[in-house]
Amino acid sequence: MRDRVRVVVQGRGRRAGRAGLARLLWVGAEVITTVGVVVALLVVHQVWWTNRQAAAGAREQVRALERGWADGESEGSGGEEVGERPGEEVRQGEGAVEGGLSGGSGGGSGGGAVGGASAASGGGGKGGGKPAPVASAPARDEAYGVLRIPRLGLAVPVAEGIDRRAVLDKGYVGHYPGTAQPGAEGNFALAGHRNTHGEPFRYLNRLREGDEVSVDLRGRRYTYVVGKVLAETSPGDVGVIAPVPRSAVRPGYGYEGAGSYITLTTCTPEYTSRYRLVVWGTLRNVVSATR
Repeated sequence: MRDRVRVVVQGRGRRAGRAGLARLLWVGAEVITTVGVVVALLVVHQVWWTNRQAAAGAREQVRALERGWADGESEGSGGEEVGERPGEEVRQGEGAVEGGLSGGSGGGSGGGAVGGASAASGGGGKGGGKPAPVASAPARDEAYGVLRIPRLGLAVPVAEGIDRRAVLDKGYVGHYPGTAQPGAEGNFALAGHRNTHGEPFRYLNRLREGDEVSVDLRGRRYTYVVGKVLAETSPGDVGVIAPVPRSAVRPGYGYEGAGSYITLTTCTPEYTSRYRLVVWGTLRNVVSATR
């Protein structure tokens, strides 16, 4: 009797295994594609939509402030020489920042001395004459002024405080509580987003010594001149917003004498909040704003 040869066919099992692997790869590809689409939509929302929405809101707020000033309906100081609210003591530099410099790149924010400490030329100030008119302190989160930077083509609302949702994410720049108001001796310190949410300080790094930065309040314009730029410092370097601004991290940057200063802070490099970019200026003059 011939020996019987048993043949085992394994092709069907291999085909089934390959089909299972193909299905697994297909499911994996679908998951990756879905995640990629979601991430892309989030990026579009964060980088494009928040910019569009916040920038439009900020422009409207600027127009609203200007209309209010023109109609005499603003609740601002109207140029009164008031540096603080009745019964409220304001200490320059104290309580200005919790946890370091604010501002943002959207994720975060964050800015030669002219006579060292010139308060105001033409409007009085240190060295004789009538002191420059000082703005009064507004309510927290209230938009009360307009920051203008001609070199950047920027006109953006200034609000009291540096709360992310209530101020910075609206496309405004925020005034550090506890720092000076425009026209006062000390440091009028501001923070703003560099990326996303209107990104008002996107091109802050383009400012150079001699550039003008002005702040409009009802009835007055405070003009500062850029004197110094600190390209990079740590978020905890609160020395840059002190009454006499000087970096505690890089002591070679800053000022030494009392005066009327402006400080602009934002995040750097772009799309990160690792460091802060700082721009400083000194008060040149205060003039009546006519519309």
